Amino acid sequence: MQFNIISIFPEYYKGPLSCGTLRIAQEKGVVQIDIINPRDFTSDGIVDDYQFGGGAGMVMKLEPLLKAINSIKKEKSLIINFSPTGRVLTQDLVKKFVKEDNIILICGRYKGIDERLDRLFTLEEISIGDYVLSGGESASIVLMEAVTRLLPGVLGHIDSAEDDSLQNGLLSAPVYTRPANFRNHSVPEVLLSGNHQTIARWRRKRSIERTLKKRPELLDNVIFSRDDLEILLEVLNDKKS
Repeated sequence: MQFNIISIFPEYYKGPLSCGTLRIAQEKGVVQIDIINPRDFTSDGIVDDYQFGGGAGMVMKLEPLLKAINSIKKEKSLIINFSPTGRVLTQDLVKKFVKEDNIILICGRYKGIDERLDRLFTLEEISIGDYVLSGGESASIVLMEAVTRLLPGVLGHIDSAEDDSLQNGLLSAPVYTRPANFRNHSVPEVLLSGNHQTIARWRRKRSIERTLKKRPELLDNVIFSRDDLEILLEVLNDKKS
């Protein structure tokens, strides 16, 4: 997979791209990440200008962005613009993006990007939440890491990704490691039993229970199996008692 980042702050990525999942994915050749600076497509390095109609804040100009995008755009490139007007990034969207071969990530700055950009390209607008950032760089890291960790060969064990929270629409079950008893707080006995079927059911129940308690709105989009419905009924009965 190819990620092309369009940003006026390429130095922002020195840390995030040199550690963790994104470093491993690049070293294994699973992903390639290039950074394109719109300033390189100007004669004076200026990529912003005053907004028509007045008001505080500068606006990113179209021409440098147009040239930057066209320098790396392929026929089937997915062009993502990070914007509060976009769809909120979810795990379902991440799984959709995994199927892409070439993704262009536009990182806006200042007051925003000239609105006419979406008349020049087909853009997928994405938001990572209802809060304000100074630019799209942080959002691009979030999206790249979320997508990259689902690509085959990146994580040490693919089950690690498949068991993650939200991967199947639910929050994941609690996890524990050694020691089995820490300051009189013990690991649930079932996890020490060695009975994989019992452990799997316990984890599924805790997953449903945790989602119901902390993120109940997620349950609206989950397709439950018959076993899941039995577990959900157990959870609801436990809650009443």
